[in-house]
Formats: sequence, structure tokens, C-alpha cells
Amino acid sequence: MAFGRLSRNTASRFLGALLGLALVSGAAFAEDRGGTLNLIVQPEPISLNPGVNRLGPATFVGNKIYDSLVSYAQKDLAPIPRLAESWTVSPDGKTYAFKLRAGVTWHDGEPFTSKDVAFSYNEFLPALQARSRDLRNEIDRIETPDDLTVVFALKNPYPAFLRSLNATIVPAHKYIGVTDFRNAPANAEFIGTGPFKFAEWKKGRLIRLVRNDKYWDAGKPFLDEIDFQIIPDANSRAIAFETGQVEALRSGDVENFDIPRLSALDGVKTREDGWEYLQPIGYVHLNNRNPILAKLQVRQAIVQAIDRDFIVNTIFAGFGKPINGPFSSLSVYKDASVETVYPFDPKKAATLLDEAGYKPGPDGTRFTLKLVPLPYGELWSREAEYLREALGAVGIKVDIVSTDVAGWFKRLTTFDYDIAENFVYTTADPAIGISYGYRTVKGDNAGTTGANVNGYSNPEVDTLLEQGAHEPNEANRKEIYSKVQQIISHDVPLVWTHDIVFPTLYRDRVQDLITTALGTDDNFASVWLRK
Repeated sequence: MAFGRLSRNTASRFLGALLGLALVSGAAFAEDRGGTLNLIVQPEPISLNPGVNRLGPATFVGNKIYDSLVSYAQKDLAPIPRLAESWTVSPDGKTYAFKLRAGVTWHDGEPFTSKDVAFSYNEFLPALQARSRDLRNEIDRIETPDDLTVVFALKNPYPAFLRSLNATIVPAHKYIGVTDFRNAPANAEFIGTGPFKFAEWKKGRLIRLVRNDKYWDAGKPFLDEIDFQIIPDANSRAIAFETGQVEALRSGDVENFDIPRLSALDGVKTREDGWEYLQPIGYVHLNNRNPILAKLQVRQAIVQAIDRDFIVNTIFAGFGKPINGPFSSLSVYKDASVETVYPFDPKKAATLLDEAGYKPGPDGTRFTLKLVPLPYGELWSREAEYLREALGAVGIKVDIVSTDVAGWFKRLTTFDYDIAENFVYTTADPAIGISYGYRTVKGDNAGTTGANVNGYSNPEVDTLLEQGAHEPNEANRKEIYSKVQQIISHDVPLVWTHDIVFPTLYRDRVQDLITTALGTDDNFASVWLRK
């Protein structure tokens, strides 16, 4: 029906009738309150405070406890107000003023104020996270003119700023007099402002969160509890979902080859969205500080000795696709046309190793490398075994050095490895998720989460990343990042195995599980269980 053909009064009455119908219909689908959502966290996290540790398990659980200033919409990655109710940006792009929500309290009852935001971004997060340290370097000063206003004055225009705010805000009052933030007692108290409060952690068994009755978003959350089951064995995790012990699975909770079977169960739904902000990529890290791996020909040989189609189709059961550079295909800055493609070619790999001066010894070995697998389950163990076989086929002996999550993390951030497995959230803006991974690092990364654990260093790339981070013109930014992709893909400082597809499986009574670009990493304030 064309509204242009109706009188204004008739159209108003018609719209009113439609609204009334919508309200009546909507009542039948109102969110049910209560219940416990049973999930799996795999592996058991090091911490539940994402300000201390930003590895996947920590953010999955911790983002329900701690809120951030904003979240992000799936469609266009537009910021969604959270602790920040609104904001303004100066015409020169250098000043961001945030109006915070009134009446928000920490889980211990203390009021949330602008001082908490300033402390988090000014002191706490930069001390523990490489990305937050990069962000702090962009900030000239943080002002708190009143309890509900925080102003970030940047040194230069920084287009990525609004997309840098998926960061944990921690309670400043819990860190008074503390200088060693990493080992502060408050880190283990898990006091946030989020929709769920920490209740208990039975090591090796269960992490339980309960409803925050004083959450700022009136009426939310809908759930009474979230129980994160800790089940070490992949087969047992699959059985737990199959039997209804848990109601949702994230990729990695079970083996990928089990996903088609579990997806076909009655009442099970599958989604592959919810990764628009995080944009995950699978890596094989190469320690460029190792004199052998510092040689371009050796790195080129390694990437051509690895069959990435095999990794995707056999090990990851088809969930993903091979890539040839640092940017996710979800990124608006992705430019595959400029990337150097190194095809799977073991003969070429062997030739390159010969040319680099590493000819096979009497036993066929050219040199030996230590491989540190990602300790996230059988999937990564199988990939580690494949890497050992693939590199062994061209004369590179690989010794697998298994460790737990904490040991893996320490080895990578102190360059105590030769090759290692990982997957990384490259995020929605290159200035956040790409720059920190390829910019030259002096010293090591000990004490922080992430940064350039490959030890890659290229002055031209450093310059381009700096330019791209501060270029206000979007077309110019894309040109700069195309050049970055061209150089880095040629230098192959690591092996990009694939764009990762992370399916989410859940029982159909679980509603609104994924509503933002953060997917299951978001706070679950809107999740409810149909009764």
C-alpha cells in the first residue's frame, strides 16, 4: 500500500493500528527471564580479567563480567553505546568527549566514574597490553572534568580511535597504591560493571557467573546464571552438547569434523557470523630473530612446503580458506591483488633452501627448529604433527615442544621459540590489529599481551603503518594499507594459513546469542532461554 495515496489522518490511523498489532504480537515473543545457560570454555583461561589477559578464553568469559565503553554493530561496525552513553568528536578529529551513564556501579557497590576510564586507558591497560600501549601513545592527555565526562585529547587525528574502545574498564579504587598491575590482588577479584558477576571458579571443572541485579541496562540480563564447563577431552565436550549438558558450542570446543554431525541434531542451529569485528586469521609464527629464519629464502621455502589447502580442508574440515597476506577477507582494507602468492611447491622449497646455503646432511636434515603448538586442543595438535611432516619432507627437522597456555604465551612473548601456532584477532581497523603485529619491536614483549612476536622488522613498513594510522582520508588509507600488504606478503614474516571460519552451534531455545560484531565474545546481556 502506498502511503502517499492516503490522507495524513488516514495514514496516522493505519500506522497506529499496525503499531497496536505489533505490540500485541510482540508480547507473545517477549524474552523469557531466568534460567542457566550452560557453555564450555576451552581451554581453561589464565584469568577472567581481559584487562590482564586477552587470549580467547579470557575474553569469552571476562567480557560478561567487565563492560567496555562501546560495542559494535554487525552491519557496519558502528559503535553501540555501553558504558559511554554518547560522544562527540571535534572537527579536527583530535578530541573525543564521552558522556558516561549515570548510576552505574561496580559489582562491589562502588560508583563507576570517569576516573575508572582514565585509569584504565592511562595506566592499567598500557602496562599489560601491546595494543593498549599503542593506543596510549596516540593520546596526549585524558581529562575528567566531572564524574560522567571523559575527554581524550589525541596528539594527531587517529581514525581508528572509536574502533579501539573494545577494552576492559577496571575499577580504579581497587588499584590504589598498586604499581605492579600484573600481579595485583585485585586481578583475581573480578570486579566489573558488566551484566554478570563472578560467583565461583572450581579449577578444572567450572566457572560460574550470576546475574547482576544492578546492571545499568534496566531489565537485563535475562539469564540468572552462566556456567562455563571445563571439559579437557574433545570427545567428552561433543557428548556434553549432544546430551544437552551444554547448550552452545564455539569453534574449538569440539573437533571440526564433529561439527557437521552435531549441527544435524534436532533443535540445533548453526551460525558463522559474529566475527565481523575480531576477524580471526590462523598463523604459523616464524621467529625472525632466529638467524636461519631471518633469511627471506628460508621463510619463502617454509611457506611453500606447507599445503594450506590440506590444513583447511582436512585438519579444519573445510571451515576457512587459504590466504596470502596479513589482512582478513572480512576487512574493508583487504587487497588480494597486490599480495605475493607462494603456492604449495615442496620442490621449489627444497631449491630455495639449497640456495640459502642449507643443503641436506647425511641424514637428510638441513637444520632443526623448535615448534611450540597452540595448546587449544586436538585440532592444533594435528596441525603441529602435519607441520612436522611437511617441513621434514624438505629436510627441516621439527621438534615439537608442547606446553600449557601460560608456557606458550611466555615463549612467544620472549621469542623463546622457532616456529609456533596461533590464531589472531586482526580486528576491524589495521591501526589496531595489524600495526601492533608488524611494527618493529625493541626488546621483547614480556609482560604484555601480543605485539610483534615474530620479531619482523622493516623500516618501510613501520613508516607506512604510521602514515596509515593517522591519514584522515579513507581512500588514501586504503592505498597505504595496500602497499603494506604488498611488502609484508612478499617478506612472508610468518605463514598465514587461513581465514578462520568459527561456526557457533546452539540449541534453538537459546535466543539472541549473537547480536553484535563481537559475537559470543560480547556480554550476553540480551541472551535469553525460551521456556
